[in-house]
Amino acid sequence: MNKVIEAVNGYKIPQLGFGVYKIKNGKEFEMAIHEAIRVGYRHFDTAKIYGNEEELGRELQNSGIPREQFFITSKVWTTDLGYEATKKAFEQTCKKLNVTYLDMYLIHFAGPHYLEAWKAMEELYSEGKIKVIGVANFEIHHLENVMKHSRIPPMINQIETHPEFPQNELHEYLARHRILHEAWGPLGQGNKALLDRPELTEIAFHHNKSVAQVILR
Repeated sequence: MNKVIEAVNGYKIPQLGFGVYKIKNGKEFEMAIHEAIRVGYRHFDTAKIYGNEEELGRELQNSGIPREQFFITSKVWTTDLGYEATKKAFEQTCKKLNVTYLDMYLIHFAGPHYLEAWKAMEELYSEGKIKVIGVANFEIHHLENVMKHSRIPPMINQIETHPEFPQNELHEYLARHRILHEAWGPLGQGNKALLDRPELTEIAFHHNKSVAQVILR
């Protein structure tokens, strides 16, 4: 089901990912992940602050599908930014997910000490423990600061992106610097008003697709 995008280092990323933000732990979480896997999702996105890394790891393991067929993303929270703190947070995340490496690890926000955190992530990447290193919610000046003080530029920036907030200027900057643009909240976080927009419903009708399909396209 999933087209693959390549990071600047050639590592393959399934284009459609399943984010587990705000999914309650327990039966609801178990059913959501089980169904996502059943319909073909292999890219799963979590974060320390979501509080469900352990549950996600358990469900992926229970699926019986080999680890290497999944693309797993997590993120270091702002309270864990810093060289030693980020390394420790990474190890805790791997332990909770029950994995030996992460496909992608992101700095969740540009909080204090994010440059030191990036240095830790560069080392973890060089050791093969993270396959793709990147950031989330970074603006242009944050990205420029990282690139000025790093050996390895961010490979991806995960940012809020949808028809009412396309982030065109930032997108163009990312494209120029070969940093992938990953959207979070592409459906406006379930905003019904967005799904009812007349221009989008017209396009969807014309192509015999749902509005959600048009937006993702």
